[in-house]
Amino acid sequence: MSGPVLAVMSPRRRAQLNRRSLLLAYATAGYNLVEGIVAIAAGAAASSVALLGFGLDSFVEVSSALVVIWQFRSRMPEARERLALRLIAVSFFALAAWVTTDAVRSLIAAEQPGAAPVGIAIAATSVVVMPLLVWAKRRTGRELGSATVVADSMQTMLCTYLSAIVLVGLLLNATLGWWWADPVAALVIAAVAVREGVQAWRGDQCDDCAVPAPIGAASDGCAGPTTASDPGHR
Repeated sequence: MSGPVLAVMSPRRRAQLNRRSLLLAYATAGYNLVEGIVAIAAGAAASSVALLGFGLDSFVEVSSALVVIWQFRSRMPEARERLALRLIAVSFFALAAWVTTDAVRSLIAAEQPGAAPVGIAIAATSVVVMPLLVWAKRRTGRELGSATVVADSMQTMLCTYLSAIVLVGLLLNATLGWWWADPVAALVIAAVAVREGVQAWRGDQCDDCAVPAPIGAASDGCAGPTTASDPGHR
């Protein structure tokens, strides 16, 4: 193949996508802030280590959203792409470290938490809300050619998985007494978080970004992917 085919994007469209990325980051930060406060309060009331971990994970997601906000409040977001990716990678590693520590501690303690109806409600809400944010971020990031937005969508997807795991764990604990279901599944999420963190650190999150360029100019957004507009890319 002779090289990547660059998508052509007008300055107006680029500005629209930059603004959308910023709004999505604000929405993510706001929702996760509320989610984290509610989950930690419910976890403390029910002595649920899983819910406490879920609440702290929400603040990790807030940190990822703040990185995107920091990047896209710049006049030239592309100039902050590499550092933003590194910061998001750190948030992935922080998430993996916390989830692993929390899961191992839960398995060792073998403590069965009390009922947590509020925790079940917030986890169920997140299972519905988070995939919508993932879809919007990924679509925006790919069209914009922003590896940062794509990486942030993966962070949100991991939080979606964690929400589902917490929900299933709370339900199994409440109905069958299977206290160990949540920490075991959480260890799988931690492994995925490490993998995604490594990819974000290396800048490998943008395999299918459009890599848009202004009319008549080359793009330096993502490092060398082939776009969907390339006839040879299938």
